[in-house]
Amino acid sequence: MAQTRKASRFIVPVAVAGVAAATIGLVPALAASGDPDLPEITAAQLIEKIAASDTQTLSGTFRISTDLGLPALSGLASGLGGGGGTPSADPTEKLTQLFSGSHTLRVAADGPDRQKLTLLDGSDEYSLVHNGADVWAYDSKSREAFHEKLSGDRGEEGPEGLTGTPKQLADEVLKAAGDTTSVTVGGTAKVAGRDAYQLVIKPKQNGSTVESVKIAVDAATGTPLKFTLASVEGGKPVLDAGFTKVDFGRPAASEFDFKAPKGAKVTEGAAEKAGEGAGAESGGHGGPFGDGLPGGLGGSLADLGGDGVNVIGEGWTTIAKLDTGAPAPKTEDAPKEFQGFLDSFGDKVSGKFGSGTLFKTKLVNALLTDDGKVYVGAVTKDTLVNAANAAK
Repeated sequence: MAQTRKASRFIVPVAVAGVAAATIGLVPALAASGDPDLPEITAAQLIEKIAASDTQTLSGTFRISTDLGLPALSGLASGLGGGGGTPSADPTEKLTQLFSGSHTLRVAADGPDRQKLTLLDGSDEYSLVHNGADVWAYDSKSREAFHEKLSGDRGEEGPEGLTGTPKQLADEVLKAAGDTTSVTVGGTAKVAGRDAYQLVIKPKQNGSTVESVKIAVDAATGTPLKFTLASVEGGKPVLDAGFTKVDFGRPAASEFDFKAPKGAKVTEGAAEKAGEGAGAESGGHGGPFGDGLPGGLGGSLADLGGDGVNVIGEGWTTIAKLDTGAPAPKTEDAPKEFQGFLDSFGDKVSGKFGSGTLFKTKLVNALLTDDGKVYVGAVTKDTLVNAANAAK
């Protein structure tokens, strides 16, 4: 018990990894080679094309690759006193795998009442199925499943975790377009054998960790097919995901039928509890970026701290500041399973604010000062330090 209490003091820096992952969400995409010759289109026209898209049915396969620039997270769950309490079929645990490495998924959708996502991991599969008022999740490796019965209003909208379609993600990002944002058409591309336009979104402000957001839009339907988020650090994109196969026909109704295999352990109601918890933490924002990428990030972080959070700046350089009310723990006091992680994840920094530790990823950075203040945002190290200095 004492070990668990000591470990809990170090949840803030470890949780920064979760914040970075949470700003990304679940987005299908991967580009194929080839630049089709398409009629010229303006950014405004392409945005209108996305907004007018009403794709209700599709099926396909996509790859998603995520590189947050984080150190290895293995073993940290047990160090935090976690593990063992969540069913292996629970999407709140299983789908976090998408926040690192590369994965192949199959998807199918037939309107708002029927969707299916299958995560492939070698010979094992994890499936999440929404069919009317029922949600099923099944892990073939553990042979565990859970079943959730949705209320009428949630059944119409679909379960938490199945709403992060490329179109919804594009809609959320486009909400950020304004004085702080540049939106252009960056040529054409082939995605899953389909002709697509490239919508390029870039911050006009200096200090953001985001270099660009690129959305490949199907030329025929206006459906976003590809989403790529690049960091100013360069290297691999933070998120590079895309359809390798896509069909806009209606999937067979049997695609959404599910019955737990004989002998499988079934947990009732786990998904409903997880969905309520996720909604409370996210403040009910409708998409993976909250209320849009730049502003939504600040809003989501503010929701985590309630009235104790101050929002500094605007647009892509929004920073959330909170005061924990207690001195930051010393790295040398951390349990041994955290020592290497904290050393590789954090840099010691100092300035007019005093001194502290900067926890860094390629997207979201956090400064934890020695006097217990936290500054978090999708901004560079210098931007965080300058904000801390100015707030002193």
